[in-house]
This record gives sequence, structure tokens and C-alpha cells, in this order.
Amino acid sequence: IDNLWKYCRKKISGPGFLVNQPVELSPLAKRSEKDQSQTQKFQVIMAGSEMGNGYSELNDPLDQAQRFKEQEKLRAQGDEEAQMNDKDFVEMLEYGMPPTCGFGLSERLFSFLCNKPARECQIFPLMRPKL
Repeated sequence: IDNLWKYCRKKISGPGFLVNQPVELSPLAKRSEKDQSQTQKFQVIMAGSEMGNGYSELNDPLDQAQRFKEQEKLRAQGDEEAQMNDKDFVEMLEYGMPPTCGFGLSERLFSFLCNKPARECQIFPLMRPKL
């Protein structure tokens, strides 16, 4: 599904939103109340690139532990983007975490708005080693 989306995303020219992504693609996002196979997540797409990403944080320790196990299997199969199993994080969730959400803007948004390569629009430029 992820590869299909990455292919299709490049074909989107105008602005758009991808909402309710499958649980398998969003291991840290809370499940949708309407459809447990989907998450409370969205992405802002413009000119074929992801400009932002937001979701409700998963705060159920049992669900999170199960998803980390599934991600661990994907990682063992060579998926470098799969999340690592973070047992300390799950333990913290067991103590309790209030409902939380977040939204992250991509440097691609600044690149698009400035009409410059993303490398020139990074807020924190890459640190180069001294020679």
C-alpha cells in the first residue's frame, strides 16, 4: 500500500489531503473510532510532495505494543522505515498519556513557497565536518 501511495502521490499536482491512513502505515497514530483499520491521521499534499503530516497520538499501551511487534517483523524483512520496538515508550504509556496530537510541516513546503531546492530551505542547515 505504501509503495502504491508513493507512486500516486507524485502524480498529484494540486493541493490535497490524504486522510484515515491504514493502521499498518501509521504505527504511532490512534485508530479511527469509525473504522478500526484506519487511523486518525492526515497528510497535506501539494505538487506531488508531502507538505505536512498530522495525527492523534496513540496512547493505548496494548495497541502500541502490538504495533511495535508488527513493525519489528517488517524491519526484520528489510523495511528500513519500520519503527523499532520501544519498550520504554510502551511502559510510559502504561502510566498514562493524555489525548495528544501534532502536526509537522515539511521543509518541502518552504522549498515550494520559495521556489528553491529543499537543501537551501532547511531551517537548521546540515552540519558539515571540519576538514
